[in-house]
Amino acid sequence: MKLYNYFRSSASFRVRIALALKGLDFDYLPVHLAKGEHRLPGYADIAVEGLVPLLELDDGTRLTQSMAIIEYLDELHPAPPLLPADPLGRARVRALAQIIACEIHPINNLRVLKYLSKELKVDEDTKNTWYRHWVRSGLESFERQLSQQAGGTLCFGDSPTLADCCLVPQIFNGQRFNVDFSGLPRTMAAFDACMKLPAFQQAQPSACPDAEA
Repeated sequence: MKLYNYFRSSASFRVRIALALKGLDFDYLPVHLAKGEHRLPGYADIAVEGLVPLLELDDGTRLTQSMAIIEYLDELHPAPPLLPADPLGRARVRALAQIIACEIHPINNLRVLKYLSKELKVDEDTKNTWYRHWVRSGLESFERQLSQQAGGTLCFGDSPTLADCCLVPQIFNGQRFNVDFSGLPRTMAAFDACMKLPAFQQAQPSACPDAEA
């Protein structure tokens, strides 16, 4: 398999975590978003959405959208599972994951921030305030959801799930923008527990071949 991705992309980071948890080998193909490489013909010709990540399977089939890729991997390689066995548990985990992937991430990803700066002429401080507001607001919702669940070291119990694959990259990005993480005890405890696991360490941006690019 080949994974086209960018080391700082939280969506790419999610997929790298899932691949590491599953113990699946892949070729790492960097696409530098900040340099616009996703718009160049070499990548744009194969990525119809012009986004990362893109997972190319051994037979040449290409998959996009991190959540779809992760659930595909989970169905094809069910051990260890990233979703609970019961329908209610799966709904709980998907809800947690979607707070991040559907509520926080879309209005704070790189292309949105660039649009704020270049097209709307928003200054850097205002743009960063925007980012911090929506990340903090989303994580407060995430924390409330965690507080309604039974205890566990991670987002849902003691084994990594789709929710953890989403949470960790969001915290990494939030750290870059100095988001206030105070008052989020369950959320940050889950993050800290995840970062003690080899798969999460292996997938983090600083471990990527293009980290210094």
